[in-house]
Amino acid sequence: MTATAADYVWFNERFPELARAYCITLVHELPPAELLRRLADRGEPALTGIPELVDAANEFRDRQQDRRTLIALTTIGSWTLMIEPNGYLGVTEEVALPTSKGTRWVSHYDNHDGNTGGTFLWAQDTNQRLHFELDDPGHRTGSTPDDFLDAIRHTGFESPEEPAPTDDYPAASAALALAEHLTQVRLTPELLQNTTFSCGSSEAW
Repeated sequence: MTATAADYVWFNERFPELARAYCITLVHELPPAELLRRLADRGEPALTGIPELVDAANEFRDRQQDRRTLIALTTIGSWTLMIEPNGYLGVTEEVALPTSKGTRWVSHYDNHDGNTGGTFLWAQDTNQRLHFELDDPGHRTGSTPDDFLDAIRHTGFESPEEPAPTDDYPAASAALALAEHLTQVRLTPELLQNTTFSCGSSEAW
């Protein structure tokens, strides 16, 4: 258990437009094409790098009048990374839980543009194992909500139970660190800047 929020301060600094409103999901051993088949009902052009993805998502949102959400995917080892600028399918239980059938699903969402706050969701084979709001990790739900209490605190979340050692960092940085702990996938600025993503879109929830 090594990653902390301090390892992900670059996320807000390098990609502020994405950090304003995003959902990032990691799905185990489910290729992008299959994940798109489960989630998206329409293919979209591939996009390279987060700036291009965010610009396209903003144009897409305006054109679709918030009726659809843009989904971008790539492979990292045995995991598929899914990014939704301005989206939240990854933490929508009605979508995430059935889509996690036969796989592991780790997702987090944050929104500084609205009043919805942020969410962390870990599911496995349709079972919600952990769910909490990013600003209230002391209130956890799921079938195994306390399995990673030490990791939740270590990665940088503060709760009423015990202050976190890195509570000065953004919640998104702590969420990225916790996702790394659960998946062993470390995201980097270079990966997000240079990757070409397969894309699709789905009706917004």
